[in-house]
Amino acid sequence: MPLEVELKSVVDDVDGARRHVEAVGACATFAGRLEDRRYDTADGRLAAGGQMLRLRVYHDATGSQASLEWKGPARDESGYKVRDEITANTSSAAELATILERLGYGVIGEVDREITQYVLGAATIRFERYPRMDSLVEVEGPPPAIEQAIAALGLARDGFTAERLATFIARFEQRTGSRAAINARQLAGDEIDEARDG
Repeated sequence: MPLEVELKSVVDDVDGARRHVEAVGACATFAGRLEDRRYDTADGRLAAGGQMLRLRVYHDATGSQASLEWKGPARDESGYKVRDEITANTSSAAELATILERLGYGVIGEVDREITQYVLGAATIRFERYPRMDSLVEVEGPPPAIEQAIAALGLARDGFTAERLATFIARFEQRTGSRAAINARQLAGDEIDEARDG
């Protein structure tokens, strides 16, 4: 079964880090909007078992592409986040969403961000800009390729961790005192609340 192996870090200067990887030959493969919708049963059976069922949609100037992804429980192997992963690609996100709903799955989480994705050797490098949170860079691939990509980024190695997105959100909120917004709905909701408060 295919494995997902990855590390994440906060990146303060996305444009500078992009220039670093481009300078060593990284090839841009996508730039646009990435939307994730996480699904589970009403009783949270998947989350309780450490599993994830996600519908991921990429939007750019040429159109949209979608993938349905199942991920097994995450584990730490030598400091890397590792989990089993199965992905099926499609151009019809709406039909996939309908199938999931008919099977009894509902959306339990939403993540929206603007991304630029690169390939460097056997590693994928993805820069992520959220509606209101620190920008992140995720590096995925075999461990030696991950290390090569991190060196090319020009970022501190000790900033890269196997931690989940929720941990980065908590750190942002603790540091800034502001509520993070990782999807358009949260951002719109905050704007409405602030308007009501005057």
